[in-house]
Amino acid sequence: MATRQRVVAAATPLFVRDGYVETTMAGIARAAGVAVQTLYLSFGSKAAVLEAALAVEPDEQPIGWTAHVRAEQEGPAALRRYVEHVAAQVERRFPLDAVLRAAAADPEPAELLDRTRRAELAVHAQAVDELAEKPGFTTQISLQRATEIVSTVLSHETYGLLVVTQGWPPQDWADWATHHLKVDLFPA
Repeated sequence: MATRQRVVAAATPLFVRDGYVETTMAGIARAAGVAVQTLYLSFGSKAAVLEAALAVEPDEQPIGWTAHVRAEQEGPAALRRYVEHVAAQVERRFPLDAVLRAAAADPEPAELLDRTRRAELAVHAQAVDELAEKPGFTTQISLQRATEIVSTVLSHETYGLLVVTQGWPPQDWADWATHHLKVDLFPA
């Protein structure tokens, strides 16, 4: 486990600095202080190293979003908690996600990107299911449509356009996302 963590910690800045194509397994092994064979035995491929880097969770969030959302009685407050959780993840993952999107012409990263997006959509669907139990949740759109709206507003692409390209502070993006999702999900 310590070797995998060391590899991920060494690979992350390489991917961000050099991109997926230019980052090599030999370079990752050198930065991590392990043999290239160890990388292949532990991960199997460079795409698997990138996937592991994308999956790393920060230590400050030992309780997942589900408990926080369930604990809130009011829908808009529960929505705010979910947005805060997702915003922290998007902010942390955005540089690696950008690497993944840039490499998507390659079949392995393309498959990883597709799998990552499907997993994110499933999490958003679970959140919408939880939010739908709160008083005031909209009856004007389907849960599927609500999930698609949440997924779009909280996407890495939207974050990139507003925070990276336009220079919004991340908290402004989270506030904007919360406001617009509240209008669609809890209109009152």
